[in-house]
Amino acid sequence: MNQDLTRGNITKTILLFALPMMAGNLLQQFYNITDTFIVGKFLGKDALAAVGSAYTLMTFLTSILLGLSMGNGVFVSICFGKKEEGRLKTGTFLSFVLIAAITAIMNIFVFAGMDFLLVFLNIPQEIRDMMRDYLWIIFWGLAAIFLYNYFTALLRSIGNSVAPLLFLIVSTLVNIGLDLLFVITFEMGAGGAALATVIAQYISGIGVALYTLLKCPVFRISREHMRWDSGILKEISQLSVLTCLQQSVMNFGILMVQGLVNSFGTAVMAAFAAAVKIDSFAYMPVQDFGNAFSTFTAQNYGAGEYGRIREGIKKALITVTIFCLAISLLVWIFAKELMLIFVQPHETEVLAVGIQYLRVEGSFYIGIGFLFLLYGFYRAIKRPGMSLVLTVISLGTRVVLAYATAGTIGVTGIWMAIPIGWILADVVGYVYYQKSCRRMFDCGNICF
Repeated sequence: MNQDLTRGNITKTILLFALPMMAGNLLQQFYNITDTFIVGKFLGKDALAAVGSAYTLMTFLTSILLGLSMGNGVFVSICFGKKEEGRLKTGTFLSFVLIAAITAIMNIFVFAGMDFLLVFLNIPQEIRDMMRDYLWIIFWGLAAIFLYNYFTALLRSIGNSVAPLLFLIVSTLVNIGLDLLFVITFEMGAGGAALATVIAQYISGIGVALYTLLKCPVFRISREHMRWDSGILKEISQLSVLTCLQQSVMNFGILMVQGLVNSFGTAVMAAFAAAVKIDSFAYMPVQDFGNAFSTFTAQNYGAGEYGRIREGIKKALITVTIFCLAISLLVWIFAKELMLIFVQPHETEVLAVGIQYLRVEGSFYIGIGFLFLLYGFYRAIKRPGMSLVLTVISLGTRVVLAYATAGTIGVTGIWMAIPIGWILADVVGYVYYQKSCRRMFDCGNICF
């Protein structure tokens, strides 16, 4: 199931590699959508608001582990393209130890600082106990999130995007079944939804780890590879830490916006919780296409196929443009129907706020589509710092504008700030490419 992305038709190669990733991440979103649907329909507005805010927090924590894993995946892709198996295996050992240690430290901090997190997020007093109970369970899934993201990044770095999907299918079905059992049959409340998610996460995390070790000889570590190599560790750290910062800054900005949204009360919180699920579901495929494009670029970068990278940029831009315009149109037309998936028809205020969010922000998916391509491209050519700069521009603009306008035009200002941040970052990323990167690919020689 491994793919050499340095050969074959470019558009077809990237799409075939991206499709299982898209399906897999859509299933991951299905974890959260299942919780949101069942909680919203059977437990009510307060529970929906609590689970929605917890989702934003968990997305931020997950982004740290995802970023570290993605950065390591770039290192592995380049080694794979260069056929440097020894460096690949040593790097795999060092990165696993590093990211596992960070996961353990994160777990300690989130449990110790739970009350601080509730205050930081402006959680209303009436749902604070419910959210604390939910978080206490969901935080136990961080180790599973590490396992899944780490080994999935390894598999994708060598062109295998199918295996992670298979494990997600199984765990998603388990999640749905346990959600129904714990929340509806056993009446365990929001905590039951959290427990169902954690169990499902461990199934996918342990499953993909065992598969990688058993089926992929390139990742089987022998004693000779279990050694300290400061050069390899430095290279992995540069890629991983900057990619982690890019991912965590992006989600920390969202977390700050969540705190602002929470100040408008539970109706707006509930609307935002449902709308963000729809939002994430809508543009998740183009995010995965950007990640597939990053792996494509990294493998070709390692193999020295710079002309193929240049052609891949053109094909990727066309594909993303078509997809984003189509999704924006669908979200605009069916905004109300999409909100009704999660919200009862009599919750008119929640519906109105959610529809407004989707129509304002969803009209500009092309902005974030281009941004995902820029993130993946700069990460793949060993310039993750530029991905971080673009994230800071996008999220910084969003947060500043949201806080500046929320007091005068209300939540509409928060919604409008999101696409403005995307577009500004796109402009900066494009200008940087024209000035610093285009000539490198045109002359077939990348210089740093």
